[in-house]
Amino acid sequence: MTPTFVTTDLMILSPEILIVTMSCLILAIDAYLPDQMRNLTYQLSQGTLIGTALLVLLTDPPQRLLAMNGMFVIDSMATILKFVALIIVFLAFLYSRAYLKDRQMFKGEYFVLGLFATVGMMIMISAHTLLTIYLGLELLSLSLYTMVAMHRDSPTATEAAMKYFVLGALASGMLLYGISILYGLTGTLDLTTLATIIASPDFGNHTLLIFGLVFIVVGLAFKLGAVPFHVWIPDVYQGAPTAVTLFISSAPKLAAFAILMRVLVDGLQPIAVDWQQILILLSILSMATGNLIAIAQTNLKRMLAYSTIAHVGYLMLGVLTATPAGYAASMFYVVVYSLMSLGSFGIIILLSRAGFEAENISHLKGLNERSSWYAFMMLILMLSMAGVPPLLGFWAKLSVLTQVVQADLVWLAVLAVIFAIIGAFYYLRIIWMMYFEKADDTTPICAKMDFKIALSANALVILLLGLAPHALIQMCKQALGV
Repeated sequence: MTPTFVTTDLMILSPEILIVTMSCLILAIDAYLPDQMRNLTYQLSQGTLIGTALLVLLTDPPQRLLAMNGMFVIDSMATILKFVALIIVFLAFLYSRAYLKDRQMFKGEYFVLGLFATVGMMIMISAHTLLTIYLGLELLSLSLYTMVAMHRDSPTATEAAMKYFVLGALASGMLLYGISILYGLTGTLDLTTLATIIASPDFGNHTLLIFGLVFIVVGLAFKLGAVPFHVWIPDVYQGAPTAVTLFISSAPKLAAFAILMRVLVDGLQPIAVDWQQILILLSILSMATGNLIAIAQTNLKRMLAYSTIAHVGYLMLGVLTATPAGYAASMFYVVVYSLMSLGSFGIIILLSRAGFEAENISHLKGLNERSSWYAFMMLILMLSMAGVPPLLGFWAKLSVLTQVVQADLVWLAVLAVIFAIIGAFYYLRIIWMMYFEKADDTTPICAKMDFKIALSANALVILLLGLAPHALIQMCKQALGV
């Protein structure tokens, strides 16, 4: 069949077209900018993100639409995840500006790579074929590998980038091998057609299908950071510049959730019983490993890395129920987690300065003495991550646990609660450091007004939405047709 291209495709793809065009333009402009005008790159990047976010809202269709001969899909889930991802990247750039300037890293590469990574996320979120998923994933991954290695004078950053690249290449190869098996069995890369063929009574290659499923889940689990494919996360989070760690820990999780939904739910729903068992195992291992090992950490970035692994386990709880309500709960969870992670690394950047990285938990000692306001912001973020009511993190955990119970997996919900109680320890330890320990460092905390406003708003949104979470929960339910 000859591929066709219609004008509605341009409208549906207009956010992606805008951000790709502007990324290339910013790259060309930045090459000729003198150092004293480097701020223009930052301003153009932020303007691009705002313009793209507005286009995402304007092109939100009343019903699900396909473009590019079925390779690209736009629906309510895609619109919400793209909009949230763009807002988070906007805040990540804002938080990172002063940090990059202090370390002579304020160059166009960070912002251009960040924009290309965002394009990769948007493609992953709207992918409707296995090929589109892989292309979006590789665009995101290659951009992140380079961002981790940006600080060329840092041996730890270079080591982290090499580990990330080697393990990422291995995971991508496994994912591609799994895709090739599915294509060989079904003769299609389209997710809807794939589900139809697998569900057919005449389809008899179940063993090979499970073999392909395992390879695909391994590739996806690596991108999510689920145990036992998590080994890159602590090293990359600790070794990368904090501005890059902030970026990696937030928005890409939205895209990882999206490809989990597209592949497992849209494409492999007929064998949900099989991938459900795999996700149960990955979820338990992630919650246990993340929460237990985080207790022993003294490096704050490394502790948050293991915290991420634990949160991935909770994120999977909704998906493994294989119900629309469970998917909506996981979508709510990933949005909440991205906001919490963004704010937590924002605090680390706030406390860092030229020649000093606030990486250790001990660097938070006496933060209440230095600034009671920012100590309160960190208090909100840590209590929310621990799942303490009535903060937003509590509702996120409650929503996925409710769906697990309703799926008759009460034992799994009990395990998740036990691990959440264990995990509360290392969050409470940070609060103890801020409020009950004497400050070793009494240097005044300095930040620009836009940074202070954004960081405060980040934490306060988590507090306010925690007091009235129903609008966000309902939005996620409507997006997934619950």
